[in-house]
Amino acid sequence: MIPAWRFGSPREEDFERLLALRIDVMREHLERVFRYKPSRARRIFREHFDEPGMRLILVGVARAGCVGFRIGRDEIKLDSFYLDRPLHNSGLGTTILKVLLAEADALGLPVRLEVLTGSGADRLYLRHGFVKISEDAIEGHYERPATA
Repeated sequence: MIPAWRFGSPREEDFERLLALRIDVMREHLERVFRYKPSRARRIFREHFDEPGMRLILVGVARAGCVGFRIGRDEIKLDSFYLDRPLHNSGLGTTILKVLLAEADALGLPVRLEVLTGSGADRLYLRHGFVKISEDAIEGHYERPATA
């Protein structure tokens, strides 16, 4: 059963908890491509956290993750989509992605994102209409075209 959830607005006091979550779920993948360094992880997440469009994911009253949904003039950029490990493979990520894609459809904008090469997350995005545009040794670039 998919837990009840909602979006919230992240506050500064959420930063450390969400950074720890990001490191927990990403460290292994980042180490595989020689991109993990604590100071780098903090800097990059700080930039994403402070950018407009970051959404807190709440399950009940608990911080369960986050997602960046950056609405631009010509596209939406999806980034920083992290869920606590116990919620992986629960269907919650798919549910959240469907909500975000419906929002993108209502705006008539394509959605773009990057996934680390070799990450299992690419299967999720491919199942939901994303197309891999390019890939290098570090990451793949995906786009889901705007729908009418």
